[in-house]
Amino acid sequence: MRYGFVGRRRKKRDFRSLWIIRIGAACRAAEISYSKFISGLKKSGIDLNRKILADMAANDATAFAALVQTAKAAHAGS
Repeated sequence: MRYGFVGRRRKKRDFRSLWIIRIGAACRAAEISYSKFISGLKKSGIDLNRKILADMAANDATAFAALVQTAKAAHAGS
């Protein structure tokens, strides 16, 4: 019980890391880097958090591919 606060903080950190790894793997499969993907999404005005992006990468490949195309276009246009 003494380290409960630390454990709850650690769990949040671990899940964010897992989501980033999943998004990065899907981005590499789509031939774009994670940083360019996130940058392209921000430039195009798409505001999705990493939890949703990781879920889309794992379960909805067509929607994630559409986001990748949007991010590539936004990143190339700037």
